[in-house]
Amino acid sequence: MGRAKLSKASAPEEDQRPWGYYRVLSDEPDHKVKRICVYPGERLSLQRHQRRSEHWYIVAGTALVVVGADEIYLKAGEAVNIPVGSVHRIMNPGAENLIFIEIQTGDYFGEDDIERLQDDYGRVV
Repeated sequence: MGRAKLSKASAPEEDQRPWGYYRVLSDEPDHKVKRICVYPGERLSLQRHQRRSEHWYIVAGTALVVVGADEIYLKAGEAVNIPVGSVHRIMNPGAENLIFIEIQTGDYFGEDDIERLQDDYGRVV
């Protein structure tokens, strides 16, 4: 018996951003999971969230992560926790795409829970 194929409608779509893209893998009331790709030399906004924490697991490439006043270099197989309210950012200092899994937990996962403090693409409000 053959495996069922995913229809195009059920496959997760990529959400393009200036720094790369992400796909939502799971979106449930108690968590959200994204697969995120950051292009070489790019970085996400310096930001914080009031209603969710995040756990980042590096799948491929290298990352420079800022959490509060700490800067942490991570490689494939390593992870970091981002507590609720913590100022944070991830950068790709490498020559290859950075791929990581972001697991969000909390009570709300909307994009409007992003408070951008600095942004390379003019998205600070």
